[in-house]
Amino acid sequence: MKTKLKLTAALLATGSMLAMAGPSLAADVTIATVVKIAGIQWFNRMEEGVKKYAADTGTKAFQVGPAQADPQQQAALIEDMIAQGVNALAVVPMSPEALEPVLKRAMDAGITVVTHEAAAQQNTTYDLEAFVNEDFGANLMEQMATCMGGEGEYAVFVGSLTSQTHNQWVDGAIAYQKANYPKMTLVGDKNETFDDQQKAYEKAQEVLRAFPNVKGLQGSASTDVAGIGLAVEERGIGDKTCVFGTSLPSIAGQYLETGAVDGIGFWDPSVAGYAMNKLAQMVMNGEAVTDGMDLGLPGYEKVKLDGKVIYGQAWVNVNKANMAEYPF
Repeated sequence: MKTKLKLTAALLATGSMLAMAGPSLAADVTIATVVKIAGIQWFNRMEEGVKKYAADTGTKAFQVGPAQADPQQQAALIEDMIAQGVNALAVVPMSPEALEPVLKRAMDAGITVVTHEAAAQQNTTYDLEAFVNEDFGANLMEQMATCMGGEGEYAVFVGSLTSQTHNQWVDGAIAYQKANYPKMTLVGDKNETFDDQQKAYEKAQEVLRAFPNVKGLQGSASTDVAGIGLAVEERGIGDKTCVFGTSLPSIAGQYLETGAVDGIGFWDPSVAGYAMNKLAQMVMNGEAVTDGMDLGLPGYEKVKLDGKVIYGQAWVNVNKANMAEYPF
């Protein structure tokens, strides 16, 4: 992306406009953001956006997540939020399918539901996607294929086999490879890491043992490439492998520095958290959500509306050369 995202300035401006637009509408509103797992850097960053939305608008907005990446634990948290009587839920589902019943109960109770990373979610008012997910996966594959010289074996990793976006990224990447790089070969199945860096490390070790000629490794969970990078670094094969995936500089930066990880792609979780809460407030205020509208946030200036799904254009590609521009 050629245009650098001026994240802080944009959020400040947006917050000021929201505050002027009618803080009284938000003062008695409670919005609970429920993420896949608490405590990892990706969702810590998202919480910054949730807290900023609360500060800017006076809304009682907060974030919670389960201790483990477990759909049942996440569903139980949502049940708690329903019992507490929140006005809206902003949810990043670990498994969209597993959450359908509890999100239906929330909507039946009059709670506004906005989801993220769950384009097929049925029981939601709107689902917000940072971009078209298959395109993002193809973008990562193009970079990895270029690094690999367009040939050789590669493996793919997902946080969960039930995580819709992770599978869309990987499926989009594989389809792009088959269409454009016929000399590349996928080895093994999708490696499931449960959004756990240690598990990603262990899975990477398994892949490297089983397929000693593997050249490319593409991760999906934010912790995947850090785990893969450690395995690559320990084996001293950073110059022989190409590691790409979704992550943040704060998670993968040390491996970008050493060359164990070659590149990452991401969207700013804080902006996504802010945007989900803003959408929930818009729905509660009866405001129209329209194709082409500007949400006033970087990457969401001209969104595409497809049924219930709202698509932005919010990804960035980062490597050792430009990671200092994204200090999170």
